[in-house]
Amino acid sequence: MPAAPAVADPSPGGAAAAAPAASGPPPATLLERIRRIFPYIEHVRRMWLVVLAATIVGAATEPAIPALMKPLLDKGFKADFNPWLVPAALLLLFGIRGTAGFIADIALAKIANEGMYSLRQALFGRLLDARMDLFTRESASSLSNSIVHEVQNGFNMLVNALTGLVKDSLAVVALLLYLMWINWQLTLIVLVMAPAVAWLMRTASRRLYRLARSSQEATVELAYAVEENVLANRMVRLHAAQGAQAGRFRALSLSLRRLAMKSAVASALLTPTTHMMAAAALSVVVCIALWQSGGDMTVGSFAAFVAAMLMLIAPVKRLSELANPIARALASLERSYDLVEKTQPESGGSYAPAERARGHLELRNLTVTYPGASRPALDHFSLEVRPGEILALVGPSGSGKTTLANLLPRFVEPSGGQVLLDGHALSEWELQALRRQFAMVSQEVVMFNDTLAGNVALGNELDRARVERALEAAHLSSLVQQLPQGIDTPIGHNAAKLSGGQRQRLAIARALYKDAPILVLDEATSALDTESERLVQEALNTLMAGRTTVIIAHRLSTIEHADRVAVLDHGRLVESGTHAELIALGGIYTRLHALQFGTS
Repeated sequence: MPAAPAVADPSPGGAAAAAPAASGPPPATLLERIRRIFPYIEHVRRMWLVVLAATIVGAATEPAIPALMKPLLDKGFKADFNPWLVPAALLLLFGIRGTAGFIADIALAKIANEGMYSLRQALFGRLLDARMDLFTRESASSLSNSIVHEVQNGFNMLVNALTGLVKDSLAVVALLLYLMWINWQLTLIVLVMAPAVAWLMRTASRRLYRLARSSQEATVELAYAVEENVLANRMVRLHAAQGAQAGRFRALSLSLRRLAMKSAVASALLTPTTHMMAAAALSVVVCIALWQSGGDMTVGSFAAFVAAMLMLIAPVKRLSELANPIARALASLERSYDLVEKTQPESGGSYAPAERARGHLELRNLTVTYPGASRPALDHFSLEVRPGEILALVGPSGSGKTTLANLLPRFVEPSGGQVLLDGHALSEWELQALRRQFAMVSQEVVMFNDTLAGNVALGNELDRARVERALEAAHLSSLVQQLPQGIDTPIGHNAAKLSGGQRQRLAIARALYKDAPILVLDEATSALDTESERLVQEALNTLMAGRTTVIIAHRLSTIEHADRVAVLDHGRLVESGTHAELIALGGIYTRLHALQFGTS
């Protein structure tokens, strides 16, 4: 069986070949939009052949039902015809139809699930290697909704709709051929309504597609409002903002309701309109048939013709109703396609030394400007960090400290200048090799719904002895003893079962386990009590020996041991030296120190 569509390499810097790359303007026609599904199901195209074959068999049985009426009515009461053949033929006919339908449904389920799997893999792969600006443009709920819900709903609706399109189209063709065989003149009257139905479906499809896209955007906004209120539930209650948030939710819900009603009206108009066209055609046929009653048409032929024509109504009705699910499915899936095909992956170089980095960092004339910002976060910033040096970054809020730390593992890209590690620009490093050189503990502690050991060994092979040593160094041994399964205990979503201090120490244990040559500590002890801070600081002092360490600190008491302190203000380096030198200088550092310790 042919291979599935290429899925983005989940490793940072890996070859990102998640499905075909988009080129040119977005697809405009319905057929072009539907074609975007094919790369994700081409590896199960044999199943499509099975569906097609089973559908053809099922469609071929459609005219057999009215065909049985003709001999029954024309000869059923004559001696030379056995009427019991008709019920026997009906049982055989419906047995064939049932078997064909069962096979088609199983093959269809295979196609839908394989397509969902392939697209989800491509989406998640792209999520893992996408450029970091994706996460500033899209909310977590929006991305999660695209990968989990939109893919499932879109694929199920689209595959079912396409199968219905093939099945009902073949049934219509089979019935029309039978009608022409009985009386081609009357059949031409039936065919007159085909252009009108086609125009109606095309118009409705465009309308429903636009409504579906708008509904999709409204759904994302509604989900984001829910996510915000779940995450900020304490702030909402503290500021008595329930009324305002309920009003916001109500407005978004009403907008979604209006769009849903517009879609329902547009969809509902299709069925009665199609029925009226069919009724008009049937009325004309009956009138002409009565006018031709003296011709060759027998009672059985006329009954079979009318029965076949009435049987046309059901597949035509279903075909007219396909515009809505196809439009909704395409609207759901196109957002996912765009994420895969249009989101740029991170790019890295090819430099990947086998040995550990020495930890020599050079920041040369760096400028970082965020989109929409009135001034740069870093402004022509230059600094050198020697191997094994402990550098502390201090300064007022918004001075560029966190931006500087995020530049090192390339979470942020400079607008100008460059950063070098061991003499090689960061852009020359292969991304995985570069990020192996860094361990990070930030103010935002993120944990996974995994075991304690799995969170400590994140991304590395799990060594139970190393995990236990890292937890002990982070002073979490007492916690491990209290847990029912020790280090194998699941800690829940974002370690919600742990206290803030325990979560911070668990992040430190993760950094200890990684044992990288460069440490980035962003207020790593901010959530610890005085005793735990002292013990963890001792562990960090041991860990920092012989390693390049960058410490971002607001509490100046935690960085007095640093080899050098760099003071930032408005994205510029304004002071640099040891703690004692900067105190003697009487500049910004001295003022910050005085504010914290009450000295003058």
